[in-house]
Amino acid sequence: MSGIKQAVKICGSQSSLARACGVTQGAVYKWLNGGEYSAKYAARIEKATDGKVTAQELCFELDEREENNEI
Repeated sequence: MSGIKQAVKICGSQSSLARACGVTQGAVYKWLNGGEYSAKYAARIEKATDGKVTAQELCFELDEREENNEI
């Protein structure tokens, strides 16, 4: 399971994660479907999940996708 999917599950919904990160539900939807996000949001996701999903893990996933030309 991707870190973003795990974060949504922990927070209960896309809307809940969005509120915790200060973004729209649409932004979270884009993240779930391969959209990029900055390290700033990775840190907010870590805080929203009480560290269960780490910023390092999320940034590593982005790096892997970039290396594979997925983004």
